[in-house]
Amino acid sequence: MPNQDALARILPFAAYISFVLIADVLQRLGVTADTLRWLYPVKIAVVLALLLWYRRRYVELAWRPLGGALLALTLAVGVVVLVLWVNLDAAWMQVGNSTGYDPRTGGALNWWLVAVRIAGAALVVPVMEELFWRSYLMRWLASPAFLAVPPSAVRAFPLVASACLFGVEHSLWLAGIVAGLAYGGLYVRSGRLWAPVLAHAVTNALLGAWIIVTGSWSYW
Repeated sequence: MPNQDALARILPFAAYISFVLIADVLQRLGVTADTLRWLYPVKIAVVLALLLWYRRRYVELAWRPLGGALLALTLAVGVVVLVLWVNLDAAWMQVGNSTGYDPRTGGALNWWLVAVRIAGAALVVPVMEELFWRSYLMRWLASPAFLAVPPSAVRAFPLVASACLFGVEHSLWLAGIVAGLAYGGLYVRSGRLWAPVLAHAVTNALLGAWIIVTGSWSYW
């Protein structure tokens, strides 16, 4: 049975995945995509509530300034992952056919849905996923006493294994693996979880803007 520190990092992620499974089941039962998209605000609200509930346990999120060089590297990683994400999209690099998230109503953008989607993807998801994939799982693969593992002590197997599992979470699995390696490598190098959280946020925010401009809803 995971201890409270592990549960604090697992449960927000588990809640997020549960909503993905619920949406899949409802879609198979004939619920329309227009209706299902309203699950997203609920999903983000639940994840945010869990993050706030456990906030005192996230010692790795204690703020320390990143410094100019690390901040520049972090922003660069976020941008590079975005560029790779929208280009690593050949058929063999995907699992299934994602319909994505279309925030239009009657052909016009529903800006409330757009705002919630981008805010969730850029502000909530990066914190939740980096706490689970990098701070917890990557270090847990090095030692079950994960909080005692300095990020710099993580070796190749935990980094690669967690990145591969992160890739499997996404329909663009190869892009996901690349992103997992980039964010994980940034955590190992910097020793600060805020670095991959910020890089992940940059990727997701810019991806959201690109999707709105191009109408490429499947990337959501």
